[in-house]
Amino acid sequence: MDYRPRPEDVRFLLNAVLDAPARLQALAPFAEVDDALQSQVLEEAARFVGEVVAPINREGDEVGCRFDKGEVISPPGFRGAYQAFVDGGWPALSAATEDGGQGLPSVLEAVLYEWLSAANHGLTMAPGLLHGAYACIKHHGSDELKSSYLQKIATGEWLATMCLTESHAGSDLGQVRTRAVPQADGSLRVSGSKIFISGGEHDLTPNIVHLVLCRLPDAPAGPKGLSLVLVPKLLPDGARNAVHCERIEEKMGLHGSPTCSMRFDDATGWLVGEPSRGLAAMFVMMNSARLHVALQGIGLLDAAWQKADTYAAERRQMRAPGAVPASRGAEPADLIAEHPAIRRILDTQRAWIDGARTLAYRSALMLDVAAHDADPKARERAQRWCSLVTPVLKAACTHQAFHGASECLQVFGGHGYVREWGVEQIVRDARVTMIYEGTNEIQAIDLLVRKVLPDGGTAMSAVLLELRDTLDASREADADVQRRLAQLRYLGTTIAMSAHANPVLPYEVADDYLRVVMLTMMAWAWARIEATGSTEDAGRARAAAAFRRWVLPEFEMRLGIVKRACEGIGLSHAAAAAEGVAR
Repeated sequence: MDYRPRPEDVRFLLNAVLDAPARLQALAPFAEVDDALQSQVLEEAARFVGEVVAPINREGDEVGCRFDKGEVISPPGFRGAYQAFVDGGWPALSAATEDGGQGLPSVLEAVLYEWLSAANHGLTMAPGLLHGAYACIKHHGSDELKSSYLQKIATGEWLATMCLTESHAGSDLGQVRTRAVPQADGSLRVSGSKIFISGGEHDLTPNIVHLVLCRLPDAPAGPKGLSLVLVPKLLPDGARNAVHCERIEEKMGLHGSPTCSMRFDDATGWLVGEPSRGLAAMFVMMNSARLHVALQGIGLLDAAWQKADTYAAERRQMRAPGAVPASRGAEPADLIAEHPAIRRILDTQRAWIDGARTLAYRSALMLDVAAHDADPKARERAQRWCSLVTPVLKAACTHQAFHGASECLQVFGGHGYVREWGVEQIVRDARVTMIYEGTNEIQAIDLLVRKVLPDGGTAMSAVLLELRDTLDASREADADVQRRLAQLRYLGTTIAMSAHANPVLPYEVADDYLRVVMLTMMAWAWARIEATGSTEDAGRARAAAAFRRWVLPEFEMRLGIVKRACEGIGLSHAAAAAEGVAR
């Protein structure tokens, strides 16, 4: 079965849980964006994704991309689907109207890309960096670069890449060796090689705009010496630039997306932003990309859950413990959806989907608040949320995409391990999301070491207090979440104190800390969902129960792991002190 978006599920979260229409209409650019307009966009997006993008997913995986003498040939149907994507105005959904965009809220773009990833992850990789590249050039590009490239990228007429990784460096960007030499006409000549470049070469658009991290002559060593340079495949006069694709990778999954090794041989480019400030310019692109990767995780998990849920409602195996005999009729076996083990798998994944969606959509709303709210304090709060929550979502949602999809494969038994049902493709495709745009371990370190500890947890405490204030302590579920929020605030303080004795400790417990944060925020999300009274819906009620029974108990486990690690620091220092006294 192909993936089918469910606009009604999204509208419920946006309207009933997050009050998105009212929050958006309070922002000047979206004063006209009411519920009717949002619903229309979502319905059209669902139709496009379901009818155009999803049906070519399987062939894209089976045929894959082909490499021939430096050129990349896309799988059958991809070029036509991408052109329909452009013709429909979908790449420009949230771009500014003056740049050829539709000027719609970021949250609608977020939903669109979640659905696209669920329906066809390989094809969605092509436009996946468009918004980030657009934002990067809009905020940091010169007037000349904006004039030549901004609208082409905003509308998807040209695609873009983000060229960071080199074979010897990996995630350590401080080791980047690619060089850029200034020319008399103000351009730069870029030389070096990059690997793992998604869409570095393809036949979907005539031009490809590469944003390349490199070093100017005499730049300082390390990440502070990096500059960002725009290097197009085709130069303004139409000539081919000295940009070459040397090969595409043979990958575990994502066969519909070319992952390229690129070589720049004195290629012509132009500086984006200031010299040796490349990471600052690219940060806009990277942060956007990380939220989109989180949405990829949610979409892929939803796709796996849809397949497993449908299969479980059709497949009969044995007698289910506790099933009502009267519902069996003449059938010799019960539906596997009635078996407790299968029900647990399905309801647990649904709990993750709805909870993670609530947090991701709230983050997309905060992007618009940070950009457009008239109140500077509101903008500051929104930016704080995005800074702290983006790494949490990227890591937790992609982790669940892979492990949850694997659980969904289990529902099929042996049928899940063969290609017929397509769930094995989702498991393969989802695995890379835990790696790219910063591995999940890097996200956890970024959260705890770079964002929580430097200010003693002040920013994180502010975010948690904001969540606390949205809850009603008279409700049992809300009171429980408030208690967990308080525990999380104290945990940050505990880690900070222990880090003074052992600076390595935060790096060791960062993954566990991130999980505690995600589980706490998921508890908040489900408290908000349940407060709407919507759990009268049977599926949502089962998911709510599954969250409390099978997901939330991990909170105590992770909390205990971090606390034990911190206590161990104190015990080891006490033992060392005692030994010193004895001597």
